[in-house]
Amino acid sequence: MRALVQRVKSASVTVDGREKRAIGQGSVILLGVTHDDTSADVKFLADKCINLRIFSDADDKMNLSLLDVNGSALIVSQFTLYGDCRKGRRPGFDAAAAPSVAIPLYEQFIAEFRAAGIEVQTGEFGADMLVDIQNDGPVTLLVESKK
Repeated sequence: MRALVQRVKSASVTVDGREKRAIGQGSVILLGVTHDDTSADVKFLADKCINLRIFSDADDKMNLSLLDVNGSALIVSQFTLYGDCRKGRRPGFDAAAAPSVAIPLYEQFIAEFRAAGIEVQTGEFGADMLVDIQNDGPVTLLVESKK
């Protein structure tokens, strides 16, 4: 499981050109799921993303987590995080999990954030989405559940 985590001042997602969901300060998390991911991967990755110290403290050091700053999360499914670009010019997506595997894990990931008391907005799995991100820093990290 992979999460591309971005520290943001604000962000929004428009789903199918009609519904806009927005957050203020917090994290945008683009989440990719592969075939052998499990609930244990979800728990590890969600905990890591929730507690990742990427927000600045009074000394301008990255010492605060999403919980510490009372931030929100915008979580968007992103199968292209498992795109393989090593051969040719068109990415292959064989490593991305099928929706029957990915959707329950994506929903569990969202539930972990809500259980931690974090306000969450989401994309819609498989929908056409436009994501607007005001990346703060910029700070962008790739976090994975496996080596």
